[in-house]
Amino acid sequence: MTGKPSRGYAFVRALSRFLLGIFYRRIEVVGAENVPPEGPLVVTANHHNAIVDAMLLMTAFRRPLRVLANAPLFRHPAIGPFLRLVGALPVNRRQEAGDDPRKNAALFAATTEALRAGHAIALFPEGRTQPEPALQTVRTGAARMVLAAEAEGARGVALLPVGLVFDEPGTFRSGRALVLVGSPVDTDGLAGRDPAADPAAARELTERLAEALRAQIVETDDRQTLRLLKLVEELWRDRDDAPPPPDGVRVLWLQGAARAHRELRESAPERLAVFRRRLEAYDAACEEAGLSAQLLSRWYTPASVARYAASQGLSLLVGLPLALVGVLVHGLPYRLTGFAVRRVPHTDEEEATDKIVGGLVFYPLCWIAEGWAVHALFGRTALIAFLIAVPLTAFPALAWYERLENVKTEAAAFARFLRNRELLSRLRKERRELSEELHALAALAGSGEAGRA
Repeated sequence: MTGKPSRGYAFVRALSRFLLGIFYRRIEVVGAENVPPEGPLVVTANHHNAIVDAMLLMTAFRRPLRVLANAPLFRHPAIGPFLRLVGALPVNRRQEAGDDPRKNAALFAATTEALRAGHAIALFPEGRTQPEPALQTVRTGAARMVLAAEAEGARGVALLPVGLVFDEPGTFRSGRALVLVGSPVDTDGLAGRDPAADPAAARELTERLAEALRAQIVETDDRQTLRLLKLVEELWRDRDDAPPPPDGVRVLWLQGAARAHRELRESAPERLAVFRRRLEAYDAACEEAGLSAQLLSRWYTPASVARYAASQGLSLLVGLPLALVGVLVHGLPYRLTGFAVRRVPHTDEEEATDKIVGGLVFYPLCWIAEGWAVHALFGRTALIAFLIAVPLTAFPALAWYERLENVKTEAAAFARFLRNRELLSRLRKERRELSEELHALAALAGSGEAGRA
């Protein structure tokens, strides 16, 4: 798999790109130029979103990757066949390997062989998936693989850090994903040192890797702090009247804001605490009122409302027939997938994976059942029309539904504006004051460090 991927790998990568493109509103890859086009490569990434993380790496990298996956996943009826198709390598954690060191020895032998052949492997050195916006303890496995391969004759093994950053990772069509590829980790002074005889070399390289991974993600104390930092980023843009930047630029901004937040906790803790309480209260008030930042910055006039209603109403009316066909064809599997996922116990980081896997099961089954019913009731010609409608109506129906949801949101905001103009004025005033205090805090943190991007 040094050059052209196998047919199985190409199929799984194409399917992953298709599924992720449907599930997420936007996927952005930054730093693809840092990926060596050839030669032995170890790709490492933070792990927040279960199987979706591996799918993102496969779609973001042109080079085929030998992904390392937990051994029990190979026995999963829906996931195992895909892992075998892409040539994934099983990792036996302590609870699976027991007291048998030969299982992990076999893994290191396989990765050494792959790297000596110039292949690329991918793994998640935290060892487990978790939803918190902080890098967990980085284990030494990736560093040991690099050093062991070089000790066995592989030359120039590149160790690449990748940050996976998500907004609403488990929410269908609302979530966004960013793949941020960093520069290879510096291995100067460590190459050629056998990790079995010199474990200090593996520890030092692991420390370098952890630092490189932290540079690709946004680390905060908890998810609430990250949510507030994203709100702070919106407030910052308010005063500058700047449009939303690309996700890669946003990450750089948020990293600076997180650094400023940590500095202010030391230099101005009371002022920061007051600002955070006001920010949380403002966020709660907006959520209770059902008003987003974008809607708060919009001014409604009779003319603007009339223009919006006319344009959106016409678009919805024109797209309605195709959307109705799409709902008839795809509505049942959509509902069944949601119903099943809600009833299967899962953690936050598993939600997107469960929805995608559920869709892979329910959509084909429902299409087969619907096709059989159409043929039985209306004949062969109707079946052919149904088969044509399956691919042709999916995206138009999805786009129509998203447009309808946007119109409903705008209509609700306009209704609130008519009912309670005082509330909107108060929230807008609070937003302006928070924006001014934010800029003052940024200056206090170090000449506007929080706003650098």
